[in-house]
Amino acid sequence: MPGRRSRRGSSGTGHRRQRRTRTRTRTARAELLFSVSHLERLLREGHYAQHLTPSAPVFLAAIVQYLTATVLQLAGNEAQRSGCRRITPQLVDMAIHNNALLSVFFGSTTVSQVAPGWQ
Repeated sequence: MPGRRSRRGSSGTGHRRQRRTRTRTRTARAELLFSVSHLERLLREGHYAQHLTPSAPVFLAAIVQYLTATVLQLAGNEAQRSGCRRITPQLVDMAIHNNALLSVFFGSTTVSQVAPGWQ
């Protein structure tokens, strides 16, 4: 019948457009900057455990991103205090050792291009 409309839509053409949803990466879904798939590959190749849950690399990427942001923020504060415009390895080392929690966490870590003198 000519006056009859389809129940599917009011366009009248009978063609339906299908929306394609883009696949989002796990990094994008978790709203992280560090690659989740790269960390998962490193965890699998390192043979740290027999089984790896799907959330383990996401959690690790979040932790690494948080630690990196914290260290860079503290190093930036040290750079401002000392009047520098760049973050140098010495400032990163100073920022780590001036923070009580990070000093314990990075206690046995050597920052490259910095003379060991923080004992």
